[in-house]
Order: sequence, then structure tokens, then C-alpha cells
Amino acid sequence: MRHIAVIGGGQAGHSAAARLRSLGYEGRITLICGEQEPPYQRPPLSKKFLLDQFVRARLYLRGESFYSDNDIELRLGTWCHHIDMDSKRIDCGDDSIPFDKLIIATGSHPRTVDGPMGGNLAGIHTIRSLADSDRIKSELDKCARAIVIGGGYIGLEAAASLKSKGLDVTVVEAAERILQRVAARETSTRLRALHRQHGVEILENAPLKQFEGDAQGRVAAAILEDGRRIAADLAIVGIGVLPTTALAERTGLALENGIRMDINCRTSVPFVFAAGDCASFPWKTVRIRLESVQNAIEQGEAAAANALGPEQAYEPVPWFWSDQYDVKLQIAGLGHGHDRIICREGPSSSAVSHWYFRGNEFLAVDAINDARSYMVGKKLLEAGKSPHHQTVADPDSNLAALLR
Repeated sequence: MRHIAVIGGGQAGHSAAARLRSLGYEGRITLICGEQEPPYQRPPLSKKFLLDQFVRARLYLRGESFYSDNDIELRLGTWCHHIDMDSKRIDCGDDSIPFDKLIIATGSHPRTVDGPMGGNLAGIHTIRSLADSDRIKSELDKCARAIVIGGGYIGLEAAASLKSKGLDVTVVEAAERILQRVAARETSTRLRALHRQHGVEILENAPLKQFEGDAQGRVAAAILEDGRRIAADLAIVGIGVLPTTALAERTGLALENGIRMDINCRTSVPFVFAAGDCASFPWKTVRIRLESVQNAIEQGEAAAANALGPEQAYEPVPWFWSDQYDVKLQIAGLGHGHDRIICREGPSSSAVSHWYFRGNEFLAVDAINDARSYMVGKKLLEAGKSPHHQTVADPDSNLAALLR
């Protein structure tokens, strides 16, 4: 292999390129980034970076010299229009890049509010890129009232940050409850109470009808389906993301909730691999797509290793985290299909964990300010062990003993 190209300058693409070198690959590596910024962290964009608690330089995954020191050609501001699989060339407009093997890590992009609903008004933002966060920060000093559309992790993190900056904040969630898609009712209840304690208004079962603008074309209010009008001079839309698959689709790669790949990160074309938010893969008895830093890193590294061979199955234990105010929520596993939640009180009044079971099978844990429960739960999942319900529920039981 003379040349491996990586399309996508996010966490997955960066991890793949770095892993190729650490595994001893001596051929050419090209890392193609659509943004003008070198690869950077995204989680702080809705949290510490928005709060000016995280300097810009700390966002970058590696210093500028890393790429030259490791002979990784970093192509910034480069968009890939088409991939010719027969000639193994990537069309980048004014240039084309040859390759022998390819790793696609094009990530995901935010869902937006349509133009007819007022989504094009000034002051309406998503939070996905560094440029997004920069635009929001530039407006905060001129704003007093913010509305956040969507009560998922990004929406709630943004709400906490905006409230901490002194804005009046309202969160509007179309579903019955916040975090309905990703967390148990018990976790939703805890985080709802947390935000209300900080003065954030939470409106659930409240679909957005449209945004209303002022005479200057800036957002002035959100109109809900039930007729309520929520005044705001800043809006954050956090209603989820979609896998970025347009390039893969134009190329003819198989898609299924993202780029379809096998357990070895291989797509429908044998010399093309995929990783990160853009890719779906078989996990246990289902096919999933994980939107997390952990998956981006580990799957990017797995794609790189499998491109070099020998191939190894990618079988992760998913984990996630969210920081809101002084609360850290840590999640291990996936709770889909659970039929029982066991609540365990933690070592302090602010600590609690929610353990997901299907029958006697342990599926996942949500740990709120409870790092011990998170770590034990994660290790149990990695070992394929299921603790007894009563042991988990008893706050005096020794969780560490479950690992023996």
C-alpha cells in the first residue's frame, strides 16, 4: 500500500491517520479536512468553550507540528466531490488525490429548522463546528433571552452554558420529556429538576410551529404548535444530527442509517473503510450508529488497523458523558429494550445511578455525579457480567465486589 487517504478531519479521521503511523505504516497518508481548522474537539463547543473557560488552542487534537513530524499530509479546506473507485482517485475540484485504500470519516451534520418555519432568521444557530460556537459567542453580550429547541444532550448543555452566561433560557422539547430518545425517565427527571433549580424553563410536549422575526430579520420569538409565544433574541437548534453520507451515496457505497459497514469497518467496496458518526455497523443482534467521541476514536483506530490487516472485529462497549452546571452524567452501555430501572443512591446527596436491565441482563448505567457506579458498570459490561438487582439497589453494598 503506497497511499491511504482519510476523508474527514474530525475525531474519527484524525484517530485513523494517527493510528496508521503508530502501527508502523510507512506509506503516504493524506488527511482531507473540509474545514480550514485542523482536527479539534467538539464536546467543549457547547460547554467550556462557549463559557470562555477553554482557550481555542486547547481544542486542537494535536499541535501543528504533529502532522509534519508524522509525515501526514493535512489538506485543510478541501471538499471531496466524487470518488472514482475504478481509478481509485478522489475528485476535489481543482485537484484529484489517488489512493490505494480509503477511510471515510465524514461525520454528521445538524438537523435544522426549515426556511418556511423561519429557520433562516439571524440569531438562530446550531452547535456542531468551531465556527458555529464562534458565531454564538460573538452574539452573547447583545442577547438577554435565549430559546433552545430540543431537550437532548446538546440542547441541555447549551441551555446550561447560556444560563451560566446570564441569559434567560427556555428549553422547548417536542417529545413527552427531555432525553426521551436516549435516557430513562428517571434520568430525565433528575436533569429536568437540575435545570429548573438553575432557573431554566423546560417546556415538554411542545412542538415548534415556527420562528418569528423582527423588522431587521433577526429572531424575536418562537411560536409553538399550541399557540404559545416565547420571546427570544437568540435561538439554539439542537434536534439531533444526520450522518453525512452524500459523498458515499454519489459514489455508490451501500447505505443503511449511514454508510453500511461490516464488523471489521469495511464498506461494500473491499478497499474502503468507514468510521465515526457517518457509519453504521453490526452490534450484538442489531445494527447501530454511535454518535460519541469514544466511538469516533476507537472506530477510527479500528478502521486503520483493519486497513493494514489482519482484521479484528470492532465490538465496543459504548460510553458517553455530558457536563451540565456542576453535574457530570456518565453513561456506559445502551439501554434500548430495557424493562426495569434500578436506582442506586450514591455517596453524596447529588449522586445517583440508574441501572438498566432486560430481565436479569444488565444493559447500561446512567451515573450522575457517581464515577464509581459508572466505572463498575462499564467494567461489568466489558466482562459480560450482570449483577443482581437487589445488590445494585442496596446503597450499602460493595459495588467493587461485583467485579471479582
